[in-house]
Amino acid sequence: MTGASGFIGTNLSLALKNTSLIAVDIRTSNRVKVDYIHKDNLLSFLNDNVEEVECIYHLGGDTSTTSTDYNWIMSNNTEYTRSLWLWCTEFQKPFLYASSAATYGDGSRGYDDKVNPSIYTPLNLYACSKHIFDIWALQQKTAPPKWIGVKYFNVYGPYEDHKGPMASMAYLWFQQVKNDGEARLFRSYKPDVTDGEQKRDFVYISDVVDATVYLMNNNVKNGLYNIGTGQARTFSDFAKAMFAAMSSTPNLRFIDMPDNLVNQYQYFTEADISKLRYSGYDKPFLSVEEGTKEYVKYLK
Repeated sequence: MTGASGFIGTNLSLALKNTSLIAVDIRTSNRVKVDYIHKDNLLSFLNDNVEEVECIYHLGGDTSTTSTDYNWIMSNNTEYTRSLWLWCTEFQKPFLYASSAATYGDGSRGYDDKVNPSIYTPLNLYACSKHIFDIWALQQKTAPPKWIGVKYFNVYGPYEDHKGPMASMAYLWFQQVKNDGEARLFRSYKPDVTDGEQKRDFVYISDVVDATVYLMNNNVKNGLYNIGTGQARTFSDFAKAMFAAMSSTPNLRFIDMPDNLVNQYQYFTEADISKLRYSGYDKPFLSVEEGTKEYVKYLK
């Protein structure tokens, strides 16, 4: 598993702790007791252990949505993923990789994982790097025997504290409410959307892990899959759920959005999960009220 020390990777590693897991990253983690190798050594390791490798979960990459270093992002996200795809194709190993809901752009064309992704226009370089690979994968005449590209929506939950300002709003709000008695939300810059009414598909990490493992372990059709709740909720709703989980009185303060986000901010995301459901995954997803309650138990 690449990206094993990251947010989703750590949670997925814990779920797979009873398997023979090799963790790949640029840093180790003491949260999961597994063998680690550096990402730069992965291909040589794979070539030395072809028979032992059963499948690859590829969650690693640069997830900065504000990066402007084209060569770095393309090398670490698109080209690295392509090298693993080609290896899995050559040796016929199942391959699951992390795409992103950011590939859908501003949402004006929906969030459908069943259509040709070339209709979408990503809003930042990170999203472009994922988008380019999705299109490339769908064009290949030869492929791994099983391949899944997962598009995670707004994930929150335990083990994201290392992400700093890139952590979920749930994590940031917990700190703000605890320290300042308030939750800070971005103002809206669209006249038809009031402050706090921006909507996202907030999905709890345990649901993300369950759906990811399901897609790898069951006989589903190859291709791209959204993983979200299928229900957009407002940031105000989400913040108020955090206050309720912390038994605090709601106190929302609206702040200016950084200039570099204004033109690439998604005002609405909502996963179309009909393809996931059709594949046989029928477990209900936690609401923001249920998810924040679980998360606050952990954070406390």
